[in-house]
Amino acid sequence: MAEHKNLLGGPEPTHLPENEEAYRLLGEKSLSPAEVAAQHPTFSLAWAQLADDAYEAGRVIESYAYARTGYHRGLDQLRRAGWKGHGPIPWSHQANRGFLRCLAALARAAGEIGEQDEAERCRQFLQDSSEEAYTALTR
Repeated sequence: MAEHKNLLGGPEPTHLPENEEAYRLLGEKSLSPAEVAAQHPTFSLAWAQLADDAYEAGRVIESYAYARTGYHRGLDQLRRAGWKGHGPIPWSHQANRGFLRCLAALARAAGEIGEQDEAERCRQFLQDSSEEAYTALTR
């Protein structure tokens, strides 16, 4: 998918670094997301899967905690990648998807526990970061 350059001179898209080892452990070796998160705690995709699994099982507080952990780990990585608190975080870049999924899961779980302000902030952050992710993750 083509990325569109901001003609108004906004920040460039931020691309998180890939973690091939974590992808391999989650895929080929078929380790559980918890095992992958334990071995690679900065890998937001494992936290996103834990959040989604907990939510689907009706464990909303656990989902919230997993999503918050992956969200904060992702923020740390975004800052190290040069992100200054705003600007595009493209869904089309595979390594960004874990963070974006955690952000969507955090919005969902926050809404479920009555944290409406946080839920709305997270949804807006998701939409501002990647319209494509917002569309894919908020149905």
